[in-house]
Amino acid sequence: MGDGSNATMTSASRTGSPPGTTRARRRWGEPWLATVAGAFTLAQLCLVHPDLGLGWDETVYVSQVSGHVPAAFFSAPRARGISLLTAPIASWSDSTALLRVYLAILSGLALYFALRVWRAHVMPRVLALAGALFASLWVTLFYGPQAMPNYWVAVGGLACVGCFLRVRADAGDRAAWWGVFAGAALMAWMRPMDAVYVVLPLLVLALRRPRLLAGLVAGLLAGAGEWVIEAYVSYGGLAQRLSDASRIQGGLGLHLAVTDQLRSLGGRTLCRPCTGSAPNPVVALWWFALPVLAALGAVAAVRARRALPILLPLACAVTAAVPYLFLIGYAAPRFLLPAYALLAVPVAEGLARLATAPARGTPRALAVSLVAAGLACHLAVQYAVLEHTVHGSAANREGWSRTASALHALGVRPPCLISGYEAVPIAFYTGCGSAQTAGHDTSTTAAALTRAAHRTPIAVLALPGDRPPAYARTWPVERAGALHAYVAPRVGQGR
Repeated sequence: MGDGSNATMTSASRTGSPPGTTRARRRWGEPWLATVAGAFTLAQLCLVHPDLGLGWDETVYVSQVSGHVPAAFFSAPRARGISLLTAPIASWSDSTALLRVYLAILSGLALYFALRVWRAHVMPRVLALAGALFASLWVTLFYGPQAMPNYWVAVGGLACVGCFLRVRADAGDRAAWWGVFAGAALMAWMRPMDAVYVVLPLLVLALRRPRLLAGLVAGLLAGAGEWVIEAYVSYGGLAQRLSDASRIQGGLGLHLAVTDQLRSLGGRTLCRPCTGSAPNPVVALWWFALPVLAALGAVAAVRARRALPILLPLACAVTAAVPYLFLIGYAAPRFLLPAYALLAVPVAEGLARLATAPARGTPRALAVSLVAAGLACHLAVQYAVLEHTVHGSAANREGWSRTASALHALGVRPPCLISGYEAVPIAFYTGCGSAQTAGHDTSTTAAALTRAAHRTPIAVLALPGDRPPAYARTWPVERAGALHAYVAPRVGQGR
């Protein structure tokens, strides 16, 4: 394992034990990693109910490969990695529960393999603790079984950094070479720009190792290749797609989103606009503890002369977090999942330091008890926020389902089009296509919708009290769940 120099530390020098003992410890650590990954999968299935309906963004991603609904408009910032990951289920089944179970199992396996590549750099118990810390966060549990890309960027980044360290320590480690490539490709496949931010420290360290730099860049290009090609085919070129992506995200620039992220910690899955008060300090305490514990772990690693395996994931976590803390004007807790996954390693090192090397005069048993009590309180808080988030999300999705049932009763059935308020997810639940004439999902014009109304069932949705667009103001208005539906006359006459 490299520590910033060309010297390679042996396992004996790292642990103070002979190599045979170290290998035994690594084997002993395998069940711990499997236990963490298995518990993570079971927790998803028990706490985030498999029958939880698809969220707004999920409906966009799943609709791209679904055999049951038309594809929703795919805006510039999105990448198709998560759509392809869900295709083995979504392409032939409309069962949300089956999709959730599939993703929960897959996310558990991915976490196991991402942790496993770190065995040469981190003690087994510390590594298992790092995995448990990341897996027990409410945001990790909530998004693990969802058709969303952020978790996969997180495990891809964790695996890529771990394999990068292995290659630096042993250039003959073929599996690690492939791990660097695959981890970078997975991140770029899911979210190309996030992948670039995560690997920035790796690219700097690889400048003096052309072969390693080439492998890293090749992984990024392999993962982002489809996104770049699609930019030229459908978005007017790469520069135009990047510009459109920036516009949709509110204009990338200097924005202080730290307080927005803080407000989202109470279970707000999207904070845009991010108004209201911050959550209870107890809920946010872990967030403020992260940098302190990570710094403690970094200091401990430097003193133990094994700095790089702790400082490198810390650096990658910082670069992964920068755009979502300082460059966009809104927040979603899932955006920081890659940073949390990478921070878990130095944070676990810091906690281990607190438990095994307490201050002078403090009994070790007391230090361990205090750390254990703190972690237990942390888990209780995470569970409470998760339960609140799942309950709120289920209520929103049940509302979409009720609106879809009401639209069916009004005669709006496939093949059909939905426009207006929350048209994207409601169209998915109704089995219709969605089409918007304004906003981030603009995909058609008012004239085109007016023409389509002569041959296709169309409903324009609006909140009670809101005026519909001009082309739909003469259409009959009906109640559809909590919304008003302006239904094209052709549908009303048929009904």
